[in-house]
Amino acid sequence: MSTKRKRIAELARIHPGLVFTSLNHYLDYEWLLYAYQLTRKDGAVGIDGQTAADYAANLEGNLRDLLERLKSGRYQAPAVRRHYIPKGDGGQRPLGIPTFEDKVAQRAVVLLLEPIYEQDFHDCSYGFRPQRNAHQALRSLRNHIMDESGKWILDVDLRKYFDSIEHTKLRAVLDKRVVDGVIRKLIDKWLKAGIMEQGRLYYAASGTPQGGVISPLLANVFLHYALDEWFVKAVQPRLVGSASLTRYADDFVMVFQTISDASRVWKALEGRMQRFGLQLHPEKTQLIDFRFRRLQQQGWHSDRATTFNFLGFTHVWSKSRRGKWIVLQRTAKDRLARTLKAINERCRLMRHDPIREQQRRLSAMLKGHYSYFGITGNGRALRLVHHQVERYWHKWLCRRSRKSHIPWRNFRSLLNLLPLPRPQIVHSYTRAS
Repeated sequence: MSTKRKRIAELARIHPGLVFTSLNHYLDYEWLLYAYQLTRKDGAVGIDGQTAADYAANLEGNLRDLLERLKSGRYQAPAVRRHYIPKGDGGQRPLGIPTFEDKVAQRAVVLLLEPIYEQDFHDCSYGFRPQRNAHQALRSLRNHIMDESGKWILDVDLRKYFDSIEHTKLRAVLDKRVVDGVIRKLIDKWLKAGIMEQGRLYYAASGTPQGGVISPLLANVFLHYALDEWFVKAVQPRLVGSASLTRYADDFVMVFQTISDASRVWKALEGRMQRFGLQLHPEKTQLIDFRFRRLQQQGWHSDRATTFNFLGFTHVWSKSRRGKWIVLQRTAKDRLARTLKAINERCRLMRHDPIREQQRRLSAMLKGHYSYFGITGNGRALRLVHHQVERYWHKWLCRRSRKSHIPWRNFRSLLNLLPLPRPQIVHSYTRAS
């Protein structure tokens, strides 16, 4: 597997303009087996109700049958099951949950396409890519601001990006690199797959379902041509000052040294996105005055926002212990409120469970929170979460019954016996050159 993927990647790297006309010959039983091994086994089931355990009962037979259908063109992409999850702004985010076999098939195609596009993608892109994550994007953004005199931030929000991708335009950008008939027909089938919601089946004219295995890659490819290539090759060379782009999937910010450059790019960006059928959110897209020197000016006022959020963190200027101005990334208020609400609800639901089981679950939730939000300069927010979790746990233990009141002194003794994880800085950020 690794040898085949390296061969594809090497061809794509040596020949940047090469259009791959034949890729499906790499698909074989071993390729599908590897795709199966990479597929999550604990995910939600699709419309057929088949679990990973059900599929594994006759794994070899199922994979060989899947391979034959993929190669012959007989494979029919099943409809995805619609599911909604809450968003930070109070709305709901629609997810499309494929069947387990469809996840394996999509993963197999991703394994074919990924080595090609990884040679094309720019360093400014971090979402849903191998060996790249959100914390690298946060570190890069922080360094761009501090090391390149970033004073003006263009915080961009694309309205319903995954649902707005026009299939015709997506096919056009895919034509630049991949025209293999088998692979492209499979992608078309996934784009046209129906959506099952509350027992009703309907078909979307545009978009890629969030939740699909191949959707993040297709979304990255589309924004690579719509945004990244344009910014790196057409925008940056024409600017007066320095500028940078940091993108995680459809969430991205641009950093500029001068307000004139920021204003020009904002205006041009609207036209560029419209050309690809995308639209900037008129209320959430804004230009941020992020000059730290204004903090030292007495009586300074501005009608522009002076902080911005990115990947769950609010970015602010602050002084370090040595008295230097640095950018701090603190847990955004909406993310903090969402976390505390979820933990409070968890404490309520499990208040009758054994104490040790409650401590285990709360510890897992805290460790998960620290693993993402535990970055340099965010210690105060971590300590707040830890303190609130102790209060919530105590409150709901006292409500197990009418006689369950626990004095704080006794609860402290319980915490000494079954402690909750203390706040931890997992990601120590330094200014990288």
